[in-house]
Amino acid sequence: MKLYSYPPAPSPQRVHIFMKEKGIAVPTEFIDMMKQEQLRDEYKVINPRGTVPTLVLDDGTIISEVTAICRYFEAINPGNPLFGSDAKQQAVIAEWDHRIEMELLTGIAEAFRNRGEAFKNRALPGALDIEQISELVPRGIKRINFFFEILNEQLVNNAYVAGDSFSVADITAFVCVNFAGWVKITVPEEQTHLRRWLHEMSQRPSMQP
Repeated sequence: MKLYSYPPAPSPQRVHIFMKEKGIAVPTEFIDMMKQEQLRDEYKVINPRGTVPTLVLDDGTIISEVTAICRYFEAINPGNPLFGSDAKQQAVIAEWDHRIEMELLTGIAEAFRNRGEAFKNRALPGALDIEQISELVPRGIKRINFFFEILNEQLVNNAYVAGDSFSVADITAFVCVNFAGWVKITVPEEQTHLRRWLHEMSQRPSMQP
């Protein structure tokens, strides 16, 4: 088994935090996204999509979606379940993890990738050339601020994003809230519940840089 990754980037970071929480160590090769190594032919032989992370199993199976990689690790290391321990908990965690990815992460990506020369013709991850749309920047920022309010409200009566237990949803949310800083958005002072949770998450050993 081998992981191809670039931990400073949000998607790989989610996998690395998950692995730390589960106590999993996997041989890892770093793919420098700053040098666009994920788009080089030698890497695209491994993952034609040109994205990271990518997990290659011993039988050659390739898994290249964050949630899929984490679910695989959960299945082979069921102790300390991060996707929930019963049907209800699993459903609630899956819902929040999906919402964070689709509503917050994509909003940040809109604001981040649709401006500046670094992502010219690369407004979406992967190998397909996609032109930037500047109008998506303010839309993405609006989506970020709106979802911060949703998270703050969710944390009024919950210790963690999906309830009383730490889960993969907290990992996704923590990475995304920090990723929002890349477009100069931080949690407002008045969102005290989200700020409390963010401070607590930042103290976990798995969340340390």
